[in-house]
Amino acid sequence: MLTKRIIPCLDIKNGRTVKGVNFVDLRDAGDPVELAEIYANSGADELVFLDISATEERRKTLADLVYRVAEKVNIPFTVGGGISSIEDVDILLQNGADKVSINSSAVKNPQLINDLSAKFGSQCIVVAIDAKLIDGVWIVHLVGGKVPTELNLFDWAKEVEERGAGEILFTSMDNDGTKDGFANEALAKLSTDLNIPIIASGGAGNMQHFTDTFIKGKADAALAASVFHFKEIEIKDLKVELAKNNILVRL
Repeated sequence: MLTKRIIPCLDIKNGRTVKGVNFVDLRDAGDPVELAEIYANSGADELVFLDISATEERRKTLADLVYRVAEKVNIPFTVGGGISSIEDVDILLQNGADKVSINSSAVKNPQLINDLSAKFGSQCIVVAIDAKLIDGVWIVHLVGGKVPTELNLFDWAKEVEERGAGEILFTSMDNDGTKDGFANEALAKLSTDLNIPIIASGGAGNMQHFTDTFIKGKADAALAASVFHFKEIEIKDLKVELAKNNILVRL
């Protein structure tokens, strides 16, 4: 059985780490290089770095910042934001990223998933999906959750897998920043429907929420931001608690 992963997420805007609620009301959460180093040394299994305004502002992820973060960490490091070509991925991997995360660009050009997977290997390609429950249906949204599509979460996730993605990072926009727990029903369906790892994102507020998403949501990894950034939960303590609940983690 594979160990479950705990992944702090650094949402970056203008070179700073930020955190909001339901994708809005952002507040400063610190220097991403310092935070990355702290997490790498405190038991995080991986890091995710999302340049959240890169797509919206039509600019590329800050490769220099990626390089500075990569210098400080010794754990797998995923970078996303504004990635839309093989060249973009090349630059990020050269600057120290281990994996890349694509979102809006994958929806606009699904062939990109095939192309990146063929060039760099599926283990390197994470497709992030932001979705919101509308009239009982999970609808995929783009551009930091601002633009609804006509895509159904589960149909899109299946297509993403078939096109060669190695992992899916699913964020429930309804749960994001609320600290009310992850969207475990949707996560469990994704985990049952697909054969690739599912990373749960959106809603972590306490240690029980992580336990629940691994047991009820069948997630392979759990990603969170503010509970780690503002030291509400220490990763080492969280892993001890998960182990007590018979969840396999790297201690």
